[in-house]
Amino acid sequence: MEQNLSLYYIFNCVSEAGNISRAAKQLYISQPAVSKSIQGLEENLGVTLFIRSSRGVKLTDEGKLLYEYTQSAFETLKCGEDNLRHVHDLGIGHLRIGASTTLCKYLLLPYLNGFVKDNPHIKITIDNQSSSHTMKLLENNALDIGLIAKPNNDAFHFHSLGPIEDIFVATKSYLDNLKLRENSSDIFSSANIMLLDEENISRKYIDLYFKTNSIEPMHILEISNMDLLIEFAKTSLGVACVIKEFVAKELENGTLIQIPLRTPVNKREVGFSYSKSAYLSDSMQKFMNYISGGASSESDDGVLT
Repeated sequence: MEQNLSLYYIFNCVSEAGNISRAAKQLYISQPAVSKSIQGLEENLGVTLFIRSSRGVKLTDEGKLLYEYTQSAFETLKCGEDNLRHVHDLGIGHLRIGASTTLCKYLLLPYLNGFVKDNPHIKITIDNQSSSHTMKLLENNALDIGLIAKPNNDAFHFHSLGPIEDIFVATKSYLDNLKLRENSSDIFSSANIMLLDEENISRKYIDLYFKTNSIEPMHILEISNMDLLIEFAKTSLGVACVIKEFVAKELENGTLIQIPLRTPVNKREVGFSYSKSAYLSDSMQKFMNYISGGASSESDDGVLT
């Protein structure tokens, strides 16, 4: 069929024009070339498609049957072209983004707020999973882009949004009461240390910090997400390991107090990452241009957004 596609188009034009000479003008080819194409198609199909006369051509019954299909096919193609042009002109598209609950709330949403206003016809799908799960989806090309900590993988592009710092915080009342009932000056051996669950990448980073600095917390309380960690710390349930940039307001107004460490936790980079082998759709290119361009600013939390 592939070798007949151009012949079908010529056949369709002749059928609609009812005249080989008129069809040739519409096709910008010679009349003999049109006649030869029709003859070739008839030979390929083994049927006569037109009855020729001095007044033009008329479809045979076989020709009428074929014309029903070619007319439908080329109308469908035209409709497809029109829709494609419409999609392109409006900027219609789809963007799949992966991010943890914490990064989604504190970093992704401010970007989406402006991006959606500028690109209202792009459908956004958010896969709200852990950063480790986001990485797996990126590796399998199941996502267009992920908001994660900087990956140790050369197969990914990484657009940094700036550093984040893990710190330990508590309320003044919790620390005061802890001093009254505990003699130890080691906060990790006496306090309730509230951490994210063990599968979380931030928790793994802190566990490595504990191991490197020979710290063994005696009382660990695991919390499922960063927001709960912050809220539990604010209700004086213990000492929480949180991201400093996400509690900037609480530190500023004194709701939470940062606990000094002998060895501070090294800062980490977070940003948008995508596979170097991934196809960059128009929607993806628009998003990358948005986060790389003038939309960047300093957020209230102190992280570049």
